[in-house]
Amino acid sequence: MRPLAIVILVIFVAAGIVLGALNADLVDYDLAFFRMQLPKGAALLGAMVIGWLLGGLTAWVGVSTRQRRQLRADQKSPLTP
Repeated sequence: MRPLAIVILVIFVAAGIVLGALNADLVDYDLAFFRMQLPKGAALLGAMVIGWLLGGLTAWVGVSTRQRRQLRADQKSPLTP
């Protein structure tokens, strides 16, 4: 399983490098409170990283909330022999 995951990872990294190289032209971004100029590839990478982080945070909050609820339920119920 691990060699397959490594091959898939290498394919995605190579595709990302090609995507970044093909989209090297600069684009202006106006975010209301400041302006910036980034290559399209960097903007796409930044959006993907932000999405990955927000998705991971959402999953973590969901799991931790469920675990806290289960812990409280376990503490309320008396142990039966």
